[in-house]
Amino acid sequence: MSDSNDAQQRAADALAAEKLAQLLQLYAAHQIVPDAVQRQMLVSHVRAMAWRSLTGEPLPAVEADLFDDISAGSLALAQQGVDLFGNLPPQEAWLLSVHIEVAKANTDSTR
Repeated sequence: MSDSNDAQQRAADALAAEKLAQLLQLYAAHQIVPDAVQRQMLVSHVRAMAWRSLTGEPLPAVEADLFDDISAGSLALAQQGVDLFGNLPPQEAWLLSVHIEVAKANTDSTR
């Protein structure tokens, strides 16, 4: 990896850590508690979001109708998470909403 790529990766990792902490605060504010596997999947996704945010790399094509079963609340919360980055397309919220929906279901089943 070149010095430039290494610096870009460090910047993406730092951005991901910052945004993950903020996103987990959003989760906590809504009493959403991801389990260990859900959290690891979220970490991976947030890292990819940070990379796309810094590099401008486009998100692969995503079809909106795949997310028809996601609740409006999860979509709204996901949009708040995407807005933390400030420069990602709305389709990112569709993908992030799946993490939220699954974690909400997990949280609901433990109540």
